[in-house]
Order: sequence, then structure tokens, then C-alpha cells
Amino acid sequence: MLMIPLLVLLSLLDPVSPRARCTPGQDCDPRQRRDAGGRGGVYEHLGGAPRRRKLYCATKYHLQIHPNGKIDGSLEENNPFSIMEITAVDVGIVAIKGLFSGRYLAMNDKGRLYASEVFNKECEFVERIHELGYNTYASRHHSTEQPLPQGGGSSKRRASAKRQWYVSINGKGRPRRGFKTRSTDKASLFLPRVLGNKDHEMVRRLSDSASAHHHGRRVERRRRRHRASKGQGRQPDQSADF
Repeated sequence: MLMIPLLVLLSLLDPVSPRARCTPGQDCDPRQRRDAGGRGGVYEHLGGAPRRRKLYCATKYHLQIHPNGKIDGSLEENNPFSIMEITAVDVGIVAIKGLFSGRYLAMNDKGRLYASEVFNKECEFVERIHELGYNTYASRHHSTEQPLPQGGGSSKRRASAKRQWYVSINGKGRPRRGFKTRSTDKASLFLPRVLGNKDHEMVRRLSDSASAHHHGRRVERRRRRHRASKGQGRQPDQSADF
């Protein structure tokens, strides 16, 4: 008879049922990470390191960001300006940065793509996963307001819907204006490709050159400090020859 009150007491101390407990390594967040439309598309990369990918458009061009701020497409398989770092800044929101150019992909209020030297709100894109592995990237802050038709002579204020502006590369490798794009256009569909051996070799060389540059600057700073300390240690000769 004493077992029944004991079991009741244990259930009160641990209200979580065994089915609700998370197994080791399981994500316990009840809110499933979905795309901007709320239709599937789990973002497992959130909270991790930036993904290094090449965005291959369905028009057979790789998106590339140039150091001078130009955005276009390249047919080359191993172009360094096509290597991107895709970083999650929010649920379903990413920033796309050219690894070799050091600039961020951005879209202004005119729908034009450009490369920004610093991260700003125009560098935020809604990443949506579509079928066949293709993704779309729509501007988070710029879109077109479209009024929704309502039947009858209602005096109520018309509701409006936003038509998103997408990153798009046409069949000539040129970016399209955002307000001219659709999510179903081939020019708006991108396949995130993993880096190949040649791409990894270019990244390694970039890392080595950056390390050598930083090392050279540290050596130069040490030399300057050493020369300055030697100059301060010298005592001026106050004696005069008679």
C-alpha cells in the first residue's frame, strides 16, 4: 500500500512524461525550423559555422561577387569569386559573402544587386528550400506590395500581399532586377554546390597568404617597437670637449 503514494509523489516531482523527454543529441525545441513560407525545409545549419558553397543557377551560371562590387554569373567551374560563405543570421535568413572578394551580396530598394563592403539590412535574404535541391534567395526588406481583390462594394481597406524580389541570374550571366523575378523562374533557382578539390586548394592558398600577411605585419610592429626602445635607451652626450 505504501508503493502507491510513493509513485504519486515521484510523478509530481517529475511531471515530464517519458515520451516527452529528449534522447541525447536530439533537438528539444518544439518549434520546427521551417522556411519563410512555413512549408518544410529544416535548417540544420543554424547556429553552426558558415557554409562554403558555390551557388549554381539553373541557367548554368555560378553566382560570383567581384572585389569592385560587381555581381554577375560565371561559366567557369573553378572561379575563386564564385566561392561563397553562407551564414544564418536568423531562422530562414542568411547572409551571402564572397570569400575572395570580402563583400556581401545585397539588394537595394530599386531591385539591383550589388556587393557591399559592410553588412547591412540589405544583405539579408530569405532562403527557401525547393524541390530537386534548388534554393531561392529573396530580399528580406524589399518587395512589391500587391493589393488583393475583394468582391462587392465593400468600403473596407483592401488587404495587400508582398511579392518577393529574388536573386536572379539570366541566361547571359547578368543579374535581373528584383521586381522582375519570380520564384518559379529558372534564373531564380540556385543549387548550393559543395567545394571541389581545386576550390579547397584555392581556399588553402588564400588562408596561407592571409596568415603570411598577418605574420609580416606582426614582425614589422616588433621591429618598430625594438627601434623605439633602443632610441629611448640612448643617453645624449652632455659632455663638451675643451
